[in-house]
Amino acid sequence: MTRDLGASSNPPLAEELARLEEIVRKLEADDVDLDAALALFEEGIARLRAARERLAAAELKVQAVLEEAGGDIRLTNLDA
Repeated sequence: MTRDLGASSNPPLAEELARLEEIVRKLEADDVDLDAALALFEEGIARLRAARERLAAAELKVQAVLEEAGGDIRLTNLDA
């Protein structure tokens, strides 16, 4: 049984990250008014949280696959 990855309601992570970069560029611009900046900031925070959740879920899946395969798991803090 295969899954249709295109059926997901979430855009690909690469698109989410590209949108986050676009938001940062717009917020750094001098010509953005306060209301637009606030809306962009709120969108950016929501997208950042969603991306972190997706990455955490992916990490758990990788760990589960490695455990099922009988591999030794060595956790490394990638944020450091």
